[in-house]
Amino acid sequence: MSIEPITGRYLNVQVAGRAQRIYVEEAGQGCPVLCLHTAGSDTRQWRHILNDAEITKTNRIITFDMPWHGKSLPPEGFHDEEYLLTTETYMATVLAVIDGLGLDRPVLAGVSMGGRIALQLARHHGDRFAGFLAIEASDFQPAWYDIDWFHRPDAHGGEMGAALVSTNISPHAPLAERWNTLWMFMSSGPGVFRGDLSFYTRDDSLVGNLGDIDTAKTPVHFIVGAYDFTCTPDDARRTADAIPGATLAVMDEVGHFPMSEHPAAFRSFFVDGLARMPSD
Repeated sequence: MSIEPITGRYLNVQVAGRAQRIYVEEAGQGCPVLCLHTAGSDTRQWRHILNDAEITKTNRIITFDMPWHGKSLPPEGFHDEEYLLTTETYMATVLAVIDGLGLDRPVLAGVSMGGRIALQLARHHGDRFAGFLAIEASDFQPAWYDIDWFHRPDAHGGEMGAALVSTNISPHAPLAERWNTLWMFMSSGPGVFRGDLSFYTRDDSLVGNLGDIDTAKTPVHFIVGAYDFTCTPDDARRTADAIPGATLAVMDEVGHFPMSEHPAAFRSFFVDGLARMPSD
């Protein structure tokens, strides 16, 4: 029997004039590292990093469920609206969490849509952060699928989402972690994956504007899986090349959900990324 060293609590904040009750988990002490989950999932994706005693010995790892995800309920009145995540609301949510927790220039580690918003924050609010780990991240990825399939009366959106993401998990991923990852998508709320993908596949505002990011003040390090075909290594490299001073690492045995699907293969790349960030 054991109790994991993860603390969970709720943070009440205002985002764009609406009250949001956001579930937060954290472990460790030291440099604050705020970790963002992928589209259609939640903070459970980061459980292996939260439980890594060597990492949390010198880093305060913090994760949270975006509103509508995991243990963060939708805002009041959600039943009368369509959930469609926007860049502005996403950035405002991350900044509200930082302010609510009193974080002083954390490192931001975001995966997939979290990596995309990390780049937006690097461009628009770089001074609020010590640095950025842009994981499975690129400037823009148009949809190669119909996002409406994930919210239909004749299909289970969670199972449809899991079917899609299963193709982006590396064949080297341990079977148990593959299915743990898929379960997180299967249990997603109705329309949530679709609403996230609306942001991910339609906002191309970073294209041509990545040169605004100042890596001399806040470093940006890309990490991408060789088996990711939603954000391929070429996509990540194209994006990194457009940011003067950005660096890139490719993980040979990993797909689109590294911290969840293959935590052992991801760990050294995450540790190396943290080592590239300022220590004070």
